[in-house]
Amino acid sequence: MMEYPFLVVVFILVMYVVGSIKILTEYERGVIFRLGKLLPAPKGPGVILVFAPIDRMVRVGMRTVVMDVPPQDVITRDNVSVKVNAVVYFRVVHPQNAIVQVENYHYATSQLAQTTLRSVLGQVDLDDLLSSRDRLNAQLQKILDHNTDPWGIKVSAVEVKHVDLPENMQRAMARQAEAEREKRAKIIHAAGELEASEKLAQAAHVIATAPEAMTLRYLQTLTEIAAEKNSTIVFPLPLDLLRGLLNRP
Repeated sequence: MMEYPFLVVVFILVMYVVGSIKILTEYERGVIFRLGKLLPAPKGPGVILVFAPIDRMVRVGMRTVVMDVPPQDVITRDNVSVKVNAVVYFRVVHPQNAIVQVENYHYATSQLAQTTLRSVLGQVDLDDLLSSRDRLNAQLQKILDHNTDPWGIKVSAVEVKHVDLPENMQRAMARQAEAEREKRAKIIHAAGELEASEKLAQAAHVIATAPEAMTLRYLQTLTEIAAEKNSTIVFPLPLDLLRGLLNRP
């Protein structure tokens, strides 16, 4: 009869040990609290033992988290109201700090990203916001990484995704772009006219110094007209142009 209580105790001990076995994947770490005190180093990956209720384990993911920052109302330095959203890439590098130093590191990082986005973009002009994305992304990443470092969080990148402009500002920018295109077209046309006039001046100088060139030009024009299948061609040819050819020995 004494064997049955012993077997029960052994069975309970075996079940307790089996229940204490925890398996952590390669991208997970276990932060262990023993009697409320933090153990020096996180556990995992692999098989670890957590002896409840003495130990309490908190799983922490080590993979990069892609977090969307909701659209934020931003007033730029030149008093233009826009909506801006972004995406933040971060990961946990010190699991213990991520659990001990902040209550919810996902929520805390999200709120910090929103306030930083409004603060940084509110200090630049609209033109810089639209044209200097790389510089602003780097500035946002540096600020967020510095502020989340005590939490054991590494912010690897911040990307401004979309800037939603007011409708009147979109129309104004469209008119500005059209005016720029018209200006470039007029500049190109004027440059072409200038180049053509220079070429005509050079041709006139050559003809003035060599009358035979004008005669050859007339003959070339006559050949081109004859190729058009005209039945009758009236082509005025001043005799002064042929004088140079007729007087040649």
